[in-house]
Amino acid sequence: MNAEILAVGSELLTPQKLDTNSLWLTQELNDLGVEVVQKMVIGDDRARLSDAVAAALKRSEIVIITGGLGPTEDDVTRDAVAAALGRGLQFRQDLCDAIAARFARMKRKMAENNTRQAFLIDGADPLDNDRGTAPGQWIAVDGRAVILLPGPPGELKRVWEQQVRERLLAMLPKLVIRTLFWRVAGMGESDLDQLIAPVYTKYSNPVTTILAAAGDIQIHLRARCATAAEAEALLSEVAGQMEPLLGDRLYSKDGRGLEEHVIAMLRERKQTVCVAESATGGLVAQRLTSVPGSSHAFVGGFLTYTDEVKRTVLGVSDAVLANYGAVSEPVAHAMAEGARERFGADYAISVTGFAGPEGGTEENPVGTVYVGLAARDAAIVKRFQFPGDRARVRTFAAQWALDLLRRTLLED
Repeated sequence: MNAEILAVGSELLTPQKLDTNSLWLTQELNDLGVEVVQKMVIGDDRARLSDAVAAALKRSEIVIITGGLGPTEDDVTRDAVAAALGRGLQFRQDLCDAIAARFARMKRKMAENNTRQAFLIDGADPLDNDRGTAPGQWIAVDGRAVILLPGPPGELKRVWEQQVRERLLAMLPKLVIRTLFWRVAGMGESDLDQLIAPVYTKYSNPVTTILAAAGDIQIHLRARCATAAEAEALLSEVAGQMEPLLGDRLYSKDGRGLEEHVIAMLRERKQTVCVAESATGGLVAQRLTSVPGSSHAFVGGFLTYTDEVKRTVLGVSDAVLANYGAVSEPVAHAMAEGARERFGADYAISVTGFAGPEGGTEENPVGTVYVGLAARDAAIVKRFQFPGDRARVRTFAAQWALDLLRRTLLED
């Protein structure tokens, strides 16, 4: 079965409020073998919500509506869902008494408008909410389920766990969802898709999703089968065809980030790394030190934004800076060598470039970054041209710097 989630509330359409309920519900539904095929955020508008519910019921077996069950005029969910189903609303005195009793326990008088929460859609079963005043509702519609849940996360989770999960399980076919989560570095999204599309397009199950971030591509495979063993076998079949195509560009099979794998590789070898950063402003060091236990492998770093600091701290010569400029291969080389010598580390990463929006030359326009890597016996420098604004260029640069270290460790 498939599900759709409609999150109700005009506040969810502003930058200040995020719809976290849908994320939590998606995980819960996936654990039950239900695929969430669509999510929507809808403001406090009866007509729009009613249209959305009616459309969702034509596509999916489970429709979950969150929020809009409060006592005020802008809480439109009950009215909108009733209109979508062509049903009326019935006042339930027992629900009203329960709401009044809750207020009494808090030594508060119930406002008259709270009686709105005691109206049930015709044919609905109430879903008790012992953490709030708004009960949820379960409505059976021709073998499908429309589920109304309160918006506050604490109330929603409680109603789901106590009232919905087991009831939903009883109507579901026995399906299991298993997911494979890979991460790839060193190539773009279009190149990756061109490489693996001949494999994944042969399968409708599992479903393949490619997600792109700056320098870091994720591959998600989701298999739905009757048993966990069948799902895992199907994932293994598809993954076994993809993995040889990806080679060493596949750096993670467990979802961990590049910095976590780099630190793990260094610790396994009992080796250390340091950094000398200009364009990235400490971003490489920040990512490395975000990993628990990184102090066993990361020894320190320099932020050398000016030529003077590059000279005095890292020992980059006046001649190199004058002849080539701060954004150049020789300077990146000298920065990496200088940092490694001063820290006594096994490896040193250097980054220098024009992150923008100002700066750049005809030879090295904005987005140009040189990444250096020095080891005890050699040093290399790679030149990159990254797209985007300042933040994106810096993110790309840090990612490729970490990947250069990872590849070097693999070769060593």
